[in-house]
Amino acid sequence: MLRLCWRALLWLACFSASLASSQTTAVFEPLVAADHRSAANRVRDPYRHPAQTLAFFGIQAHHTVVEVLPGSSGYYLEILAPWLRAQGRYIAANRDASLPQYIPDHRKLLARLQTESALYGQVTVTPFRADRHAIAPEGSADVVISFRNLHNWMERNELAESLSAFYKALKPGGVLGIVDHRARDDLPEEQQLAKGYVRQSSAIALIEKAGFKFVAASEVNANPKDTKDHPEGVWTLPPVYRLKDQDRAKYQSIGESDRFTLKFVKP
Repeated sequence: MLRLCWRALLWLACFSASLASSQTTAVFEPLVAADHRSAANRVRDPYRHPAQTLAFFGIQAHHTVVEVLPGSSGYYLEILAPWLRAQGRYIAANRDASLPQYIPDHRKLLARLQTESALYGQVTVTPFRADRHAIAPEGSADVVISFRNLHNWMERNELAESLSAFYKALKPGGVLGIVDHRARDDLPEEQQLAKGYVRQSSAIALIEKAGFKFVAASEVNANPKDTKDHPEGVWTLPPVYRLKDQDRAKYQSIGESDRFTLKFVKP
């Protein structure tokens, strides 16, 4: 009986997430169309489906949202921070000083927040790397989101610690939203991880192991054109184009990588 009740509750959570998505996508469309967004970020919209992705995660205007490693390009920062400033809170959990190669970009982010203070003056910046820092006051966040970072934490053996930091920051019932490059099931995972791809099943298992409950997966960021066998891995594709002009038209026609979009909750 308890098992049946748990399944019913899980089904209800999944149904509610789906319903929330259909109701709230329209909320994000004018935010995506806002004039302040950079041209470089707008070009990515057809591949990243920001309105649908944010709706799937169930983000609301009064939420405290932590984005992990937004970087100076601030793709989701541009959409979320100006909207959340009235009723909610946007926290950028960005770089600490432990990886010097990323410090210039972190400084660029800080300068941008100051220069564009009318939009981003209320953004809170916290340091992040694994579980070395509190990315937000414990139990304060409604949503933690991260885009295309999971494979890096896995390669550095920092995934469990990173997930621990997210778990601590979230309220009970809070949402963890993860997007990353989806690996093939017919090739060794270690080989694909070095090229930026992660198996969806592995991601779910590892995040559940950290104490989160899996709610649902969305195919909104799927790309069946991505064969995932490119010479420079995911970085062969746009926007990086690591091969530069070599076969550029081919990779441009593929577009950005095939990605899984996963929603979890903290019990």
